[in-house]
Amino acid sequence: MAIFLTENSKVIVQGMTGSEGMKHTRRMLASGTQIVGGVNPRKAGESVDVDGTDVPVFGSVADAMDKTGADVSVLFVPPAFTKAAMLEAIDAEIGLAVVITEGVPVHDSTFAWAYNVSKGNKTRIIGPNCPGLISPGKSNAGIIPANITGPGRIGLVSKSGTLTYQMMYELRDLGFSSAVGIGGDPVIGTTHIDCLRAFQDDPETDAIVMIGEIGGDAEERAAAFIKDNVTKPVVGYVAGFTAPEGKTMGHAGAIVSGSSGTAQAKQEALEAAGVKVGKTPSETARLMRSLIS
Repeated sequence: MAIFLTENSKVIVQGMTGSEGMKHTRRMLASGTQIVGGVNPRKAGESVDVDGTDVPVFGSVADAMDKTGADVSVLFVPPAFTKAAMLEAIDAEIGLAVVITEGVPVHDSTFAWAYNVSKGNKTRIIGPNCPGLISPGKSNAGIIPANITGPGRIGLVSKSGTLTYQMMYELRDLGFSSAVGIGGDPVIGTTHIDCLRAFQDDPETDAIVMIGEIGGDAEERAAAFIKDNVTKPVVGYVAGFTAPEGKTMGHAGAIVSGSSGTAQAKQEALEAAGVKVGKTPSETARLMRSLIS
């Protein structure tokens, strides 16, 4: 099993013909993802040869879905145009939209999220400012390297892209059912809680790694959810134990104010919910090994 993304997922790429879109389309295809088309209104009707695979280009998400049966879109669209691309995906009611773009204005993300809710929340949005998600051996939607781990029975949800990669590599011999990078912006579509619920319900996920970071209260809310709803073992890591108070860090959402949002407060909330929390990613990986070995 996998959450949100399976071997049957049919993926289109909004912004495929740009440099980043093309680079990562190539990587996704190489990892076995079913890329069935790209979207670029200016190049509709054309096709692109991607390492020997002929990928058609459509004028809209709706047209791509109609012609290919696509149910996932990955967005490699410049920040100024990301809101419009998200709204297009939502209007087409595609099942999953993975927004890789960094630097999307928070107002735009908020508008798109509210618009999706007003339309019945038919599109699951992951991101923005995220590495996407991977179900190893099945499909890869985004920029996560496909060769650093294999399939297994651990679920991973993470705010940080690089820490996603490190945790996957540290536990590569055990493998993952799915790994989801949800992004570190203040407003994102899919949360820790959404992923925790999905992993709890997935019969082929035995244990969960949750990676958070300073700022906001997402990890505290996730801790409350775990305490009430998750029976599988969970280990956690919170980036930012050495961050100075009041300092805006690398991710837009990583802002600390007083005791709210600090790594220590998050660790305490998680541990109170029965989650073992590592001080480093490597220690977190060792805690996972001790739970499932």
